[in-house]
Amino acid sequence: MTQSRNDFDELAYNPTFKWSFLAPKYWGTWIALFFACLFAFLPHRLKLSLSKFIAKQAVKLKSGAAHRARVNLSLCFPEKSESEREQIMYNLYVTASMFMLTFPLLSLRSKEWLENNTEIRGFDNLKNVLDHDENVILLVPHTWSIDIPAVLLASRGLPVSAMAKGQKNKVADWLMHRQRVQYGGRVYDRSVGIKPFIKSVRKDKYLGYYLPDEDLGRQHSVFVDFFATQKATISGLGRLSKLSQAKIVPLFAMINTATGKFELDFYPALPFPTGDEHQDARVMNECIEHYVSEKPEQYMWILRLLKTRPDSTKIY
Repeated sequence: MTQSRNDFDELAYNPTFKWSFLAPKYWGTWIALFFACLFAFLPHRLKLSLSKFIAKQAVKLKSGAAHRARVNLSLCFPEKSESEREQIMYNLYVTASMFMLTFPLLSLRSKEWLENNTEIRGFDNLKNVLDHDENVILLVPHTWSIDIPAVLLASRGLPVSAMAKGQKNKVADWLMHRQRVQYGGRVYDRSVGIKPFIKSVRKDKYLGYYLPDEDLGRQHSVFVDFFATQKATISGLGRLSKLSQAKIVPLFAMINTATGKFELDFYPALPFPTGDEHQDARVMNECIEHYVSEKPEQYMWILRLLKTRPDSTKIY
């Protein structure tokens, strides 16, 4: 299942360290990184207590992130009471805080540590496709632990190819990229187009990493049901599957706040392409609904998930 790869691609995104990263405007980032690394080594019980404390404060703040999460939850779960949605908010912040307190260990500890602290279910759903020498695009919703599968799979000799948008903070962008590709893999900026991503999956045999819940605007989306509302959903996954000659394998990543360990669920390959982009989009959303309904606190509700509306209203 593994093979030697040369991860270099001149079109891939590859930020490098610059001396300007030591300028005063980035000192806050370096200080935050220092404390993040210290907190990462706290015992799990202390990290959980700290996460709960942070969550209690976060739900009280009138921040943009909290506002977006409440808007998203109210539109997606109108049948739930306000207290039920607030409980999801609290659990969401506990989950996010626990992940942030643990995340630095991906770079500070070994691949053996990552393996021992990750529970994997349904891996045969991926292995069986690979054993038939078929290409794979992983369908990975935006959970807090979204980066974990890419790092873990690469550590097993199965690096992924992904498309991403660079961070505004150049130090954070450089550090995150180094962590993501520390065991191999490629990341492409959206500005280079989709062709390098397709080539990496079809010809170079990387696992594609596809984020189905991004809102890329009206031009690149179709409106289909998403929980109790409608969402501008990326169109063209069926076409991408065909061009890449790849099976679409859903993957859901979580962090268990009770244990502090990561959990990955691989599901059977989806029936792509269906031949209908609206149907493809709805199948993707159904996947997200299935995962998130069981573990809503794992999902990044703070994102502008519903930014583009059918009636062009500005809900945020």
